[in-house]
This record gives sequence, structure tokens and C-alpha cells, in this order.
Amino acid sequence: MNKNEEQGASRFLNLRVPSHIAAIKPYEPGKPLDELEREYGISDSVKLASNENPLGPSPLAVNAMEKAMGNLHRYPDGAAYLLNEKLAGHLDVPRNAIVLGNGSDEIIGMLTRALLQSGDEAVLPKPSFLMYDIMIRCADAKPIYVPLNGLAIDLDRMAEAITSKTRLIFVNNPNNPTGTIVTQNEFEAFLKKVPEGVVVVMDEAYIEFARDERCASGLDYLDGPVPVVTLRTFSKAYGLAGLRVGYGVMPVPLQDLLNRVRQPFNVSSLAQIAAVHALDDTAFLEKTLQVVHEGLDYLYQEIDKMGLRYFPTQANFFLIDVGQDAAVVFEKMLRQGVIVRSMVSYGFPQYIRINAGLPVENRRFIQALKAVL
Repeated sequence: MNKNEEQGASRFLNLRVPSHIAAIKPYEPGKPLDELEREYGISDSVKLASNENPLGPSPLAVNAMEKAMGNLHRYPDGAAYLLNEKLAGHLDVPRNAIVLGNGSDEIIGMLTRALLQSGDEAVLPKPSFLMYDIMIRCADAKPIYVPLNGLAIDLDRMAEAITSKTRLIFVNNPNNPTGTIVTQNEFEAFLKKVPEGVVVVMDEAYIEFARDERCASGLDYLDGPVPVVTLRTFSKAYGLAGLRVGYGVMPVPLQDLLNRVRQPFNVSSLAQIAAVHALDDTAFLEKTLQVVHEGLDYLYQEIDKMGLRYFPTQANFFLIDVGQDAAVVFEKMLRQGVIVRSMVSYGFPQYIRINAGLPVENRRFIQALKAVL
């Protein structure tokens, strides 16, 4: 460290950083594909670690963005009129029930800023999406963890965890990283136990992939007695992860509240126009679901043949018990040019998580896993 760096570090150490911020463990995303290839000296690798759409982005969305490139000197529509209108019609919900975000992650941040104060509590399953914990702590509130029942969210125990300090409850459906769902009957029974003054957040980032018709959706409870916020994203099924566009559907008073903390141009003009046209691209969505579902079925079959335990999913990813240190398997798979996700940090030391890819990618994964194990 040179002199200037030492002085910079010293100045940083003298900052009065709030203890609840300093205590946050940063989110660790998977490394970009090109970085991993440079680091490990590999090429033509296959990435099945981030639950991305194997087909790429919606072609209609790409064409629309190309035509809109000439207007990048203009600020985005802060009200996102076209996208809100499109979503309202697509979902059959009021336009003023929708809040757009720079990914659904941003909606989580808006909810915690608007609804949580120091000393409040938010109930969430563990393990689940790591950004819930970070956003709760940013508000100096306390995350109350409820362990899964097997790999499923335990709504009974989550209801028991509610106290007079509870303000938010997060339900990830299908749950990441386990791929399990909350059924309609389970969710309705749970809502009856939620007291007044508590908001339930139903994060449905992967719901397009669910094949079980019993899967609950927060949209069905928009007008119910308990305020339910439904989060969705264009990152997965619509292939727009790089654009960062998601949305929340919620009771109108909550929408009004979140718009008080939302930044005015939080969703870029290209993201808005791409999302509008992605909703029209029904052929792409249908092909995505076909490729993912066929890919999952193939992977289940091949892993069965290997004698490994796996856990069927309602998302586009699933867990595999590799019977040994998952971090070691992750490293060995990298050397084979196949990128998976180790679940050690989620509390599953022998599990890896993969998403379904293209047929050639799925076959490559199976070949690499056989070689590694």
C-alpha cells in the first residue's frame, strides 16, 4: 500500500459509520463469465450458476432497444407510462397498484426504507434470497429467521415468529435456492394469522417456471384484508437480467408510499421499452419455458442414473447433493469449464445449485459432473 492509499484508508477508518451498516455482510454475486475464464485459464465455458435465461434476451425487446438508441440523450419517463399501462393490462390490476424498480431488488429496498424503523422486525425464511437480510439491516431493523421445513418455507413457524415489532414478512415463492413453493391453501391459512399493521411480501421472481398448479400468487390477494405486495422481474423468464427491471404490485396506499422514496428515473428508457416489448413476445416466453422444463427433465434423468440425490423444483434451478464438499466440487467443475453455484454459504455444505441451460450445456454439465465425481 502506497502513502496515498494509507492516508485514504486512515480517513475511512475515522468515519463514523453506523454500527448496523458496518455489520452488514456484502452480497457476493457470481463472477462474470469472462472474469472466471481469465482467472482459471479456460474458454468456451458453460455458466449454470445464476439462474439466467439460456436463450438470451427476448428478440422483440432487443429490436425495440435498437430502435430507441437514438433517444439516449433524453431522460427516461419517470412515470413509465407505457410500461405501467402494459403491465396493468397484462396482469389485470390497476395501474396505480404498480411500482417499477431497477430490478425487483430495488422494490425490496423501497419497502424496507418506507416501512421499517430502528428496532422493528421483519420475518423471513432461511435460507432464502440474501438481499432481504441486507435491506432489513440497512433500515436498522432486525431480521427474524425461520428455518425451512426440509427445503420448504415453514409458514406455520413464520406465523409464530410474528411479534408486536413485526412490520414485514418475506415469502419467496418459488423459494431461492430450494425451488419449493407455497401452495394456495397454505398461503391463505397463513394470511389468517397475520395481524393488522404487517405487510406480506410475496417474491415471485421465478413464478413463470412453476408447473404445479397449486402454486400461490400474491396477485390473487391484492384486495384482501392483509396488505400483500407481489414482486416480479424481467430478469429470468424474459431474459433481461442485464437491464435490471422489476416491479411490485401492491395496494394503492402502499404504492403511494413507495413512490415517495423511489428515485424519479430509477428505470432506464431502454429497460422500459425492452420490458414493454418482452411482454408482447409470447413466443419467446413459451420457448423459454419449453427449453427450461425439458432441460430439467433431462437433468433429473441423468442425475438419477448417476445415483445422486436431487430435489425437483418449481423454478428454473435445482439442488443436487454431491455427497462431498460442494466448494471442492465447484472448483473442480470450474476446471472443466462448467460454472455451478456452491451452496456452502446457504448452509448446505454438500449441495450445488444449477439452472437448466440449452441442451448442449446440460449435456456438458453431466459430462463434467461425471468426470469430477
